[in-house]
Amino acid sequence: MTSITAPKSAPLNCLEGFALTAILQGFPIFAAASLMVKLLADHRGGNPVLTIAMATILYSLLAIWAGSTFPRFAKAYEPSFFDASLSFSEKIARWRAKPETSVQLIASVLLLSLLAASAG
Repeated sequence: MTSITAPKSAPLNCLEGFALTAILQGFPIFAAASLMVKLLADHRGGNPVLTIAMATILYSLLAIWAGSTFPRFAKAYEPSFFDASLSFSEKIARWRAKPETSVQLIASVLLLSLLAASAG
């Protein structure tokens, strides 16, 4: 028995692409930066959660704009995040299947683990 899936709306697809870019690519960068600031004992800044959220949103918007405008030069842009024919989990699976993604994830985990152990 075959099933026909309804096409994904453009706004939903854009929201999924933005969310994946923010969560999988932007958030680890700024969480690590926040831990580095904490490790240096700089308490002058504001709320780190707000700073991380705002930086992640700005990074994602910039990465999406630059990647769609200059696809040859913007390496942070992931076109499969914006493929309307893929489900949310398929987008993540395709991203994870790339060799450079594995290196990025391992580097993020090691850096965050080292910073958390040092700052905690």
